[in-house]
Amino acid sequence: MSSVEEFRAEIRAWLADHLVGEFAELRGRGGPGREHEAFEGRLAWERHMAAHGWTCVGWPVEHGGRGASLDEQIAFHEEYALADAPARVNHIGEQLLGPTLIAFGTQEQKKRFLPPIVAVEELWCQGYSEPDAGSDLANVRTRGALSPDGSQWVVDGQKIWTSLAHEAQWCFVVARTEPGSRRHAGLSYLLVPLDQPGGRVDVRPIVQLTGTSEFNEVFFDGARTDASHVVGEPGDGWRIAMATLGFERGVSTLGQQVGFRREWDALAELARKNGAIADPLIRDRLVQAWIDLEAMAASARRGVDPSVGKLHWAAWHRGLGELAMDVCGAASTIAAGEPYELDDWQRLFLFSRADTIYAGSDEIQKNIVAERLLGLPKEARV
Repeated sequence: MSSVEEFRAEIRAWLADHLVGEFAELRGRGGPGREHEAFEGRLAWERHMAAHGWTCVGWPVEHGGRGASLDEQIAFHEEYALADAPARVNHIGEQLLGPTLIAFGTQEQKKRFLPPIVAVEELWCQGYSEPDAGSDLANVRTRGALSPDGSQWVVDGQKIWTSLAHEAQWCFVVARTEPGSRRHAGLSYLLVPLDQPGGRVDVRPIVQLTGTSEFNEVFFDGARTDASHVVGEPGDGWRIAMATLGFERGVSTLGQQVGFRREWDALAELARKNGAIADPLIRDRLVQAWIDLEAMAASARRGVDPSVGKLHWAAWHRGLGELAMDVCGAASTIAAGEPYELDDWQRLFLFSRADTIYAGSDEIQKNIVAERLLGLPKEARV
């Protein structure tokens, strides 16, 4: 048995032994559009994982991880999804900030921030998008300035679409720290605590199409953080922020493929049960979705460029939501219950409308592919 097969067998056995009792009730809970489900239980589950060494498996051993190889990480995420284990609550810290600090952080930052991520003691959120700086992140207006004595950064501005900010203790914030700078220059990557006195940080949930509120507006009004809590050099925040986005579209998305396959399997079964499969157009779309899913999985294993991968899975998942509505028929347009209770297929359809927007909109991904992969001329800017 290879080391990867041994690793896969180890995590599979551990999940079978531990996803029982009160944790068994968490199977399938959480995920996109359902982050509100059993949050405290999922937090307890993830801390249980941490106590047994199953968080941050891809991190180097010296930083609290297992030093798992790429193939072992793929095995972990696949087995976790196959076990129908609950959606993770610490994804942003473990998959985004942690790798960023390992690559660019100071020794003091690693010592301060990495252990609480491994132990799931501190949760993080991402302070990137703003009302006028969503996909065009370089248009950031949130300001950061050193206090007169140079001991703290003082942050003023607004972030939006900040996933899980209402549950997080910290936020990594892209802020403009060089007055008069424009676009990519003069930005810094700051680590800011959200629990601050005097209303310095105000988190306001945003109600989504699904009726839930997993993302938020975050207002910074003189919020403060230690002067040492800047990752990389001041003014070099764009490079750090782009590196974080690369980690966001990394290996953990392979577990996502397993979730997609389970959704397809369930939809195909529903089509057989309710007779929708008899419609040749529905049947053709189901087959095409299966073919595209196979191609997507093969591309992900081959290490396709993250922007290409994002374009592929986002369009596929949005299309699956649309197909689900057609399989369900006219009844899919009516809420399952009062006042706004949705079934799983309705929630999938509504939430997947955002797949081509969050984590980098399709338009931005296409520009990246055109300019960086194909070497085409850059888009003219006015």
